[in-house]
Amino acid sequence: MAQNYTAKDITVLDGLDAVRMRPGMYIGTTGPRGLHHLVWEIVDNAIDEASNGYADEISVTLKKDGSCEVTDNGRGLPVDIHPKLGVSAVEVIYTQLHAGGKFDNKNYAYSGGLHGVGASVVNALSEWCTVDVYRDFTHYQMRFESVEDPKTHKITSGRPCAPLEKVGNTRKRGTVICFKPDWRVFEDTEFSADTVRHRLRELAYLNKGVRFIFTDERIKDENLRRREYLYDGGLIDFVGYLNKDKTVITEPMLFEGDTSGMRVRVCIQYTDSYTESLFSFVNNIPTPEGGTHETGFKAALTKAFNDYARKSGVLKEKDNNLAGDDFREGMTAVLAVNVKNPQFEGQTKGRLGNTEVRPIVENWMGERLAVYLEDLKNQSGAKLILDKAVKAAKVREATRKARDVARQKNELEAAPLVGKLSSCTGRDAKLNELFIVEGDSAGGSAKQGRDRRFQAILPLRGKPLNSEKKRLDQVLANEEIRSMITALGTGIGEDFDISRLKYDKVIILSDADQDGAHIRAILLTFFYRYMKPLITEGHVYMGMPPLYKVQKGEKSVYCYDDRELNEALKGIGKGYTLQRYKGLGEMNPEQLWETTMNPEGRKLTQVSIEDDTEAERMVTILMGDKVEPRKDYIFMYADFNKKDNFKPVTAEEVKA
Repeated sequence: MAQNYTAKDITVLDGLDAVRMRPGMYIGTTGPRGLHHLVWEIVDNAIDEASNGYADEISVTLKKDGSCEVTDNGRGLPVDIHPKLGVSAVEVIYTQLHAGGKFDNKNYAYSGGLHGVGASVVNALSEWCTVDVYRDFTHYQMRFESVEDPKTHKITSGRPCAPLEKVGNTRKRGTVICFKPDWRVFEDTEFSADTVRHRLRELAYLNKGVRFIFTDERIKDENLRRREYLYDGGLIDFVGYLNKDKTVITEPMLFEGDTSGMRVRVCIQYTDSYTESLFSFVNNIPTPEGGTHETGFKAALTKAFNDYARKSGVLKEKDNNLAGDDFREGMTAVLAVNVKNPQFEGQTKGRLGNTEVRPIVENWMGERLAVYLEDLKNQSGAKLILDKAVKAAKVREATRKARDVARQKNELEAAPLVGKLSSCTGRDAKLNELFIVEGDSAGGSAKQGRDRRFQAILPLRGKPLNSEKKRLDQVLANEEIRSMITALGTGIGEDFDISRLKYDKVIILSDADQDGAHIRAILLTFFYRYMKPLITEGHVYMGMPPLYKVQKGEKSVYCYDDRELNEALKGIGKGYTLQRYKGLGEMNPEQLWETTMNPEGRKLTQVSIEDDTEAERMVTILMGDKVEPRKDYIFMYADFNKKDNFKPVTAEEVKA
């Protein structure tokens, strides 16, 4: 250990080196989410041009070489020399952290990127980045590269190859950014076409009249390579898309306007479902964790409908007000606000923190809802909403009583778990794991094979209820669901408290067949609807049991898919025996521990939500009441001719 601590021990990171040293501070993660965050940073800049009236077309192209190109037809980046730094504005923007044109409101009334680090971070984390600017009838170009010193192996991030140069004359207008993520930074540098496409479609809904073009040059079929999104209906079209496979009971309600230096847009439509679906955005950026804009919206909705319920006689003087959850049951809503100086929690912008936004949204929304509800032409829809809310309140009261019973630890908590949950001895929740196991047979093996110091087992003795089709009181009546709630300890819905979670990892362990997939879908639907932070905070996993066991003498190899099996057969040679596992119950405790439960060798898939709106639609399609959308989805994506993917290697391949 060094005894002297002096000035020479202080490291100063030059330029963009800090970004490469600690990428998580700027993009959250070096996994798929962080990789695509690079795209969003550049797209957000183009969106800022569009939302402020300077552009009406944005293109994103995924290229064969692994790079991504973003084009807009806006004003084009400034190209003149910066008065203090003596280099072009393009070079400043792409090499200096906290440099940009969005710190005041002169160039952009509303903007998503206010930190001034987006463009420079993309440059810092890329192998190379090119910038083409078309403005003032001139085409300008500049290239940046991250260069590694062959002797020291130190990487200089985002270094300009040459000053900004004039390429030629042009009548085009706008900016083209092309970058290739650095393989030395990211776990995987391959972009997901679905992820990018879904986000562009979402942006098209939020920016009506702006055309978004997505091209994936990696796809050979020209008919599938290009997609365009343009929605003149804006938020109404967005809500219609979200409710496409639901049964709606009201017409969409659209509210738009400017107030106190903010732009507020809301679209609301009610369905016959039992859960709420609220998606919020600030300056086009999703805020899945909510924030002050959502709080203000919910408060206004609750007050306006309670006032209307009293005026219309649905609530008498002696009656208590209905809760906000009652009025939001079955509600699908998109809330989009534009704020001049948004304060997000971190660079990845998951939650809005501006305290002044709540009262502005609440007052503005309350006034418009009151006017809407007083209009005679809206009375029938308002009555349907009130009737639904009153029924929801009755269910809520029944549910509250059930929860009270649970808290008192009587039959709701104790009885179903007697002889069912095998808890662990460890008391540190951060180290503990809960395996939710399909079937008593597999549950018995898991109980015997586990490490009881930190692994708990909860067997399912039947399929849990599909929570997408039932009210909460009906869901709570299901014994399997009640057992899970009690085992986890967090409560559900409005009572959910992640700090009370008893297990850091909640692992769904089911067979690798259709029934197992159905059980996983049912459990994930329940977690998504009533314990969403379990997923968003990374506590839910799916166990991956092996499909095959290859045995030759005393040597055995477990294979989790057909590719691994073929590799194992090549390596083990002739004279092997092959076992195909059809279910967890076929494994003895030692095999289950070795393959699926041992942290040293098991494979787990962490469940996450990359796109909230698409997750909402998939839950509705696969688990909702309507049969046709589910049938259409199955026929579109299921391969009924594929009975078994396994094609054993030939004797010649084994010899090779």
